[in-house]
Amino acid sequence: MPVFQIHHITQYQYDRPVKESVSQIRIFPLATPAQHIRQFELLITSDPVVATYADYFGNTVGDFTVLHPHQSLTIDSRLTVETIEKKTATPEDDITIADLRKHIDTDISMLRLSDPERIAAQESINDIVQSITNPVQHVRHMAWACSEYIYRHFKYEKGITSVETTVDEILEHRRGVCQDFAHVLLQMLRTLGIPARYVSGYICPNKSGMRGEGATHAWVEFYTPGDGWVGIDPTNNVWVNGYHVVLATGRDFNDCSPVKGTFKGIARQSLSVFVSVGYE
Repeated sequence: MPVFQIHHITQYQYDRPVKESVSQIRIFPLATPAQHIRQFELLITSDPVVATYADYFGNTVGDFTVLHPHQSLTIDSRLTVETIEKKTATPEDDITIADLRKHIDTDISMLRLSDPERIAAQESINDIVQSITNPVQHVRHMAWACSEYIYRHFKYEKGITSVETTVDEILEHRRGVCQDFAHVLLQMLRTLGIPARYVSGYICPNKSGMRGEGATHAWVEFYTPGDGWVGIDPTNNVWVNGYHVVLATGRDFNDCSPVKGTFKGIARQSLSVFVSVGYE
């Protein structure tokens, strides 16, 4: 059972003083059967009171305000987490789409997570999933086929997309990073009628040298009655198992954004993020 130490710093700099910074953070690691939180420490500029609560998806959310004028804001979290590796990373549930629908048709939350986003290029998504899957396949085989398609046909390239990049734009240039590939996979799985959710967290170093390791990361979980929520990482085309640390889950990135907020002032803002991940 590996133990990781993760240091995550988010820093905002302003070219002139601002005030009343109101921020919302989702950087509290989830306690799950697959990860045990040994220690968590959070330091914020001016040491404001952080009001925490659970959102609709069960994530811990923190709200805080820095009222006085300031030209920088730093959010510094330090985490020690123990993860549990499954004996086999491959899901074992052999359920089909027809079987799955019997289980989710009366579950509003699952139906919501099965509803694809309305995009201009939906016909393109339809063509892709029809070419790589068939209705009698097991759900896990469909999920793997979709992840593999993204891994083979989309180029991992930093700096060309942002958190506001749409699925249509990603499909057009077929390049991006983990959050882009997660959004495309969500669209594919939901088009097939498979409940799927976005996951934010970290990917920790291992001997495989995966893309995005030692940094914040995004992947997808899909649902089956037998296996529950199963993680799959389209950026690396792997089942999630022991080296992914979960911070938050939701319908898409907007539900899982690590930090977001507003401030009063006319200053220009710059953002820098530092993440260090290592073994204890």
